[in-house]
Amino acid sequence: MGIGSSLNRAARKVNSDDPRKRREELFLLLGDVPPRNRKIEARIESTAEKPAYILEKLVLDLNGVEPVPAYFVRPKNASSKIPAVLYNHWHGGMYHLGKDQLLWENPDFHLPCYAEVLTGLGYCALCIDHWAFGERSTHTEENLFKEMLWKGQVLWGMMVYDSLRALDYLLTRAEADPGRIATLGMSMGSTMAWWLAALDERVKVCVDICCLTDFQALLETQGLEGHGIYYYVPSLLKHFTTSQINALIAPRPHLSLAGNRDPLTPPAGLDRIDRELKAVYARLGASDHWKLLRYDVGHQETPEMRSEIISFLKRFLS
Repeated sequence: MGIGSSLNRAARKVNSDDPRKRREELFLLLGDVPPRNRKIEARIESTAEKPAYILEKLVLDLNGVEPVPAYFVRPKNASSKIPAVLYNHWHGGMYHLGKDQLLWENPDFHLPCYAEVLTGLGYCALCIDHWAFGERSTHTEENLFKEMLWKGQVLWGMMVYDSLRALDYLLTRAEADPGRIATLGMSMGSTMAWWLAALDERVKVCVDICCLTDFQALLETQGLEGHGIYYYVPSLLKHFTTSQINALIAPRPHLSLAGNRDPLTPPAGLDRIDRELKAVYARLGASDHWKLLRYDVGHQETPEMRSEIISFLKRFLS
């Protein structure tokens, strides 16, 4: 029996029936973060009319430590109270990219960028540069991780904090319908999507692409090096399994898409997550709100995945 089995067995013993308490427990693992109630400042730096949407470039004060550049996109004919999506960019070692991924077409299959897709559905969307990415890449990921650790902080915790505050900002937008909020992302953005939805019930729909990783399976396949250092939260496995974090999303709609040849999401782990979340959603009378779809691909979004994502959003968000 390996270390993954023993740690996850310990996590399963922590079984409070109160989701609110479990959310508090999860949030406390994220280290010393700034106050949640600090005032958010926002400045629009520019507005541009694109062929399919309006693009605002923003600078947000979310954390009081450093400015957070962001993009906000909306349909040209946007009225108030339309569905809103917090889009989470990926990692991929592409530190220069950050929020620009919202405007970037799919590199494998040349699918339209999500700014175009989401505004085409009649939604608005927000995407921020996370720590060490985009215009915030003046500090390296490794340096940030080490400095924050010294200060009692966790890099992933500070990233999640910024996402929670970005959600706070999104809900101040006149365009955003607070009853129709989704979060979406691939890879690191996928992980952010399910953490954010687990921690904040204001997220009504969660879509994660290619990073619903079972921690135990990752240990068993010795795949930890596949994820960046940002991914690792001290003592997490003493308190939560991946399924237990994602169970905090239930019964809200959650679509997960994965590649069976993706080393970041070992198949045995996907089997376990699917089995456990099916049981959770069934117990809550919402079996049709959980869907894990798997494809014979690696770490990539395919046209088939994109089609499923659009259908899921139309069903549960529009």
